[in-house]
Amino acid sequence: MPIIRQRLDANQFQLKDQVVAINRVTKVVKGGKNLSFSALVVVGDPGAAVVGYGSGKAKEVPQAIRKGIEAAKKNLVRIHRRDSTIPHQVLGCFGSGRVLLKPAAEGTGVIAGGAVRAVMESAGISNVLTKSIGTTNPHNVIKATFAALRQLRDREAVAGLRGKAAAEL
Repeated sequence: MPIIRQRLDANQFQLKDQVVAINRVTKVVKGGKNLSFSALVVVGDPGAAVVGYGSGKAKEVPQAIRKGIEAAKKNLVRIHRRDSTIPHQVLGCFGSGRVLLKPAAEGTGVIAGGAVRAVMESAGISNVLTKSIGTTNPHNVIKATFAALRQLRDREAVAGLRGKAAAEL
């Protein structure tokens, strides 16, 4: 059964954007080389546990970032968290990239590399242990991180899957 996600309205959140990667791209044509820029951006509201990512491409860097932010606002997801960490350990995969997320005790901080750190901080997760396995390509690492975040379940969802009340767990 496919999971139906409802679209979150970006206007009702205080979104903060963070640029993860900017890449210079050249296209070779008959007249020479066409230069453009690609930007990978993460937006999120730490208070509402909402985060999204997007990619933009344009002739100038600021325009590419703006396009990336607009794409990220269309790709927002709400994540489950427990206090300032995640409810359980999870492994997200995309391509050859794998991201392991582990809950951490209060005061641990965000132990993560660049792309994963941007997603965790934008989502409002302040105590988590992460390990990026495989590729270091920021696009695939972010997609693997989002795959992991989508797998997170809260107590009520797990209780419902097991056919029990949340108090029984």
